[in-house]
Amino acid sequence: MNLRDKWLALGRVQAVRTALFVLGLLLMLASPAVGILPGPGGVFVFAAGLALTLKYSEWAKRHYVRFKRAHPNKGVWADWGLRRQSAKRREALRKEQQASTPSLDD
Repeated sequence: MNLRDKWLALGRVQAVRTALFVLGLLLMLASPAVGILPGPGGVFVFAAGLALTLKYSEWAKRHYVRFKRAHPNKGVWADWGLRRQSAKRREALRKEQQASTPSLDD
């Protein structure tokens, strides 16, 4: 078993998932304190916390989806920041549909 498989197996343990979720929440709460320091550190701390929270919490995923539906433009920015593959696929499909649909200007 290689290191990646061991890490994935560890991520399936409920206690580890809970600890990583709590760590993500703590990072998000700490980001304003880090943001006071010079530089963009608070943004990166918040992004790391958000990524951990979304990865290991079904509750957070549901709220994230609800947020994205209510605020589509902000959801696009969040997907871009998190480098989500599903967002890249949706964007490619949207561009393909726009290219195939004739515009009213023609």
